[in-house]
Amino acid sequence: MSRAPRPPLDDLTDDVYFLDGSPPYARLMLPPMPGAFLIVNLGAPFRIRAGADTEPAEYADGCVVTTPTRAVEFGYPPRTRSVGVHVKPWGLAPFLPMPAVELCDRPVTLEQVWGRSAVAGLRDRLATAGGPWEMLTLLEEELARRLRDAAGLALVRQTSGVIAATGGAAAIGDLSVAAGVSSTHLAQRFKQLVGVTPKRLARTYRFAATVFAIDPAGPVDWGDLAGRAGYFDQAHFGHDFRAFTGLTPTRYVDVRRRFLREHPGHVLDGWPLPLD
Repeated sequence: MSRAPRPPLDDLTDDVYFLDGSPPYARLMLPPMPGAFLIVNLGAPFRIRAGADTEPAEYADGCVVTTPTRAVEFGYPPRTRSVGVHVKPWGLAPFLPMPAVELCDRPVTLEQVWGRSAVAGLRDRLATAGGPWEMLTLLEEELARRLRDAAGLALVRQTSGVIAATGGAAAIGDLSVAAGVSSTHLAQRFKQLVGVTPKRLARTYRFAATVFAIDPAGPVDWGDLAGRAGYFDQAHFGHDFRAFTGLTPTRYVDVRRRFLREHPGHVLDGWPLPLD
């Protein structure tokens, strides 16, 4: 279950959610997306591998993942139980004690961000809550209590909104001029609060918009899709696709179709990909 958070969290997050049960696959791959997330784990540890060139690491108390630039692999226990929050690209900054760029493509445990005692107390409260709805309320209260000012957040939020509205097609130079700051200053603020530059975030938005335009249930005109997404040609589109997912576009659709076939209507269909 999930729900939209209440103000002031609604300006930073997309939803808070509760997850309990058996995952559809033991391993799922999450392509880069224009967003971040925080998970409080209440079950057996899960494993994360941030990139094919890294080793999986175990996360017992939960994790924090800022806006990624490469695919993240999740390895789940037979039964998983957690609460979490899906965050807008800039939304984690007010809850982090360090610049977001320090966590780019480097998932950390919740303890590394908030400290062992605080996380242990939060997990205890969640574990003894009266049900999922109360658990989500407790997580919202914890986030609201930790909310702090972040310099430059209004600038990054406004610029990110334009990038999102244009599907990543906005010219970054024009955005800095419109904001009245230099491109260097804008890039620095983005790295501080989002973890990536505005150019990289725009690329991620464009990729996400393209992927969500794919209907795996039917035939796909790749040339038309690449053109509508603003790619110079289909080769450029295919290069971006492999960079983001490690898969060719046709292989991606094959994997999506497998998910649809084996788990029709599943809540996770649409972005995570099975790796088993």
